[in-house]
Amino acid sequence: MSFRPLHDRVLVRRIEETDKTAGGIIIPDTAKEKPQEGIIVAAGTGTRGDDNQVRPLDVKPGDRILFSKWSGTEVKIDGEDLLIMKESDILGVIEPAAAAKKAA
Repeated sequence: MSFRPLHDRVLVRRIEETDKTAGGIIIPDTAKEKPQEGIIVAAGTGTRGDDNQVRPLDVKPGDRILFSKWSGTEVKIDGEDLLIMKESDILGVIEPAAAAKKAA
């Protein structure tokens, strides 16, 4: 794929949730909500401040993120459904479990 978002925008691939609950109940497609987790596929260069310096983004491709429910614009690139959103729509980065244990 050869797509590069501009400025403070990122390209996100949604992570699909499982079809079963913890109790084993299968959830039909019509009852599912769109997932709010994703993986960053591509990121822009950052925003320009008042001093004309580029401030890089806090996220990078490969980061697993959590974003708000109604954020982003749905696009289809190379036959794949993706989201383009601003960095400000991202609620946080989900750290791997090993890194979280080290920090504690």
